[in-house]
Amino acid sequence: MRKSISNHLLASMFMATAMTGTAHAEGAAAAGSGLASLVPLLLMFVIFYFLLIRPQQKRLKAHRAMIESLKKGDKIITGGGIYGTVLDVKDGQVKVEIADGVRIKVKQDTISSLAD
Repeated sequence: MRKSISNHLLASMFMATAMTGTAHAEGAAAAGSGLASLVPLLLMFVIFYFLLIRPQQKRLKAHRAMIESLKKGDKIITGGGIYGTVLDVKDGQVKVEIADGVRIKVKQDTISSLAD
C-alpha cells in the first residue's frame, strides 16, 4: 500500500513538473507571437475599409451633394419610387409635381436620385 501511494505521489509530481515546463514554454512563445496574432486582424480591418466602408462613404457624399444641388425643374425619383419634377426647395422640404396639378411635399433626404 505504501508503495502505491509513493508511486502515485511521484507520478503526480512528475505531471505537475511537466505541465509547468509546458506553461513556461507557451508563455515565451505567446509573448513573441502577440504581434503576429494582431496582423491578420489589422489586415481584415484594412480590407473591410477599402471594400465596404470607403465606397459607402463615397456614395453618401455624392448623394448629399446631389440633394444640396436640387433646383426648380429637376426631375427626381423619391425613395418610394415616385417620379416627379421639383417645383420648390425650402427648409429640408421639396415641393414636387407628380402629375398635372398634383403636387406633394417630400422630405429632401428621401429623394433617391435624379431621373433621366
